[in-house]
Amino acid sequence: MSSDSQPCPKCQSPYGYQDRNLWICPECTHEWTIDAAVETQVDEVTANFLDANGVQLQSGDTVRTIKDLKVGNDTLKSGTKVKGIRLLDDPVNGHDISCKIDGLGSVYLKCSVVRKDS
Repeated sequence: MSSDSQPCPKCQSPYGYQDRNLWICPECTHEWTIDAAVETQVDEVTANFLDANGVQLQSGDTVRTIKDLKVGNDTLKSGTKVKGIRLLDDPVNGHDISCKIDGLGSVYLKCSVVRKDS
């Protein structure tokens, strides 16, 4: 990529061009600064794993389920504490947490059905 073009952070078009202090996308008309594009990319990376309350999750965190969940023939009750979660970069059927739960074994959960335990 040449230094006179930047990909659009909104639509990923490779034809972004600079006009004074702004970069402009000719395809979606989005305007941005290079600093804003870098901040947006950082926010997207860190905002991937938010619990039901919007709190950032990290691998190793302890969480609690916020509702009853059907797991095979069993039910995982609301408020069940889950220690040492592992966040998945490549989700499994929309589930982005891998964990082990006593009595159930290995389970996949979604960030939207847990809250970070304090």
